[in-house]
Amino acid sequence: MSPIAQSKPDPRRYFEAVGDKRGAVADHEPVCLYLETTNRCNLLCETCPRTFEELEPPGDMSWDLFTHIVDQLPNIARVVLHGVGEPMMVKALPRMVRYLKDRGTYVLFNTNGTLLTERKGRELIAAGLDELRVSLDAAEPHAFLAVRGRDMFARIVRNVRDFTALQRTENIERPLVSLWLTGLRETIDQLPDFVRLAHRIGIAEVHLQRLVFTPEGHGLARPESALFDKLEGDEAKRVDEAAALAQELGLRFNASGATEPGTSLRRASEGQPWSLCRRPWSLMYFTAHGRAIPCCIAPFSVRGYDGFTLGDATQQSLRQIWNGPRYRQFRRALLSQTPPRACASCGVRWSL
Repeated sequence: MSPIAQSKPDPRRYFEAVGDKRGAVADHEPVCLYLETTNRCNLLCETCPRTFEELEPPGDMSWDLFTHIVDQLPNIARVVLHGVGEPMMVKALPRMVRYLKDRGTYVLFNTNGTLLTERKGRELIAAGLDELRVSLDAAEPHAFLAVRGRDMFARIVRNVRDFTALQRTENIERPLVSLWLTGLRETIDQLPDFVRLAHRIGIAEVHLQRLVFTPEGHGLARPESALFDKLEGDEAKRVDEAAALAQELGLRFNASGATEPGTSLRRASEGQPWSLCRRPWSLMYFTAHGRAIPCCIAPFSVRGYDGFTLGDATQQSLRQIWNGPRYRQFRRALLSQTPPRACASCGVRWSL
């Protein structure tokens, strides 16, 4: 995909414009990139596929591969610098953020917060990071250890609290910091306390994220832990209680974007809910080794990458991948009654 001189697209407007004008060939370049800066991690989360299998050899995305991909989309509107690993383990991360910010791109990533020291925080601020999403997944240490696999709850809370205090003291608005919880049957009761914790450590935005699981899932990434399509009774009350509490405390409470949390946990009513997805027409995801896959959800919904690999950035240009035979076949299947396996039970209401 050769560089094209054009004005930077607005992702939200583009997603709306895509509408039902979708076919095997995408009419426009992607407006969003997901770049897996590393597939390494310092936690052993019970909801993450990398804890239980080696998806690819451990490694970080090289600077050459990073720039090779980014330079093919000089007007990319939004870049997300995470995948199945912990981005703050990557030494070049602030440099990557600055490289993107110098071209006016909106940049964000999710972190587990364990490495958010003052030095690293200041480096990200100086680089111009727009948004920092902290995945905590619990409101107290015991539940955190059960979900995340290591006893680091106190360290993360301290790191985030110190970072938001630094921002307030020095009147620094960016990055916007949010706190994220994956809704599990084992932790949903903690959601109101999670909102209280966010308020206590200076965070103004909380997100409830739906668990993605496979039928043969390991750890907590299994159907019986999922709330998807099964939210009822006290579980629904906890979501409503958390929403009311957030409003009282002046916090924003969302799902994985602008989607309302309760709605994000329910399946769409249409007979083919997967066909509502716009991701294969709007974004590209590349693993640390350059493998193109459809989105950040796919690795969590199907074991292994072989069934949904769409190209290789080390061997092909982005233009060759984006409308190549594998992408065209994937889009056709998504619009049919027999979707790709990775998409059949996806939470399509997730924000893009």
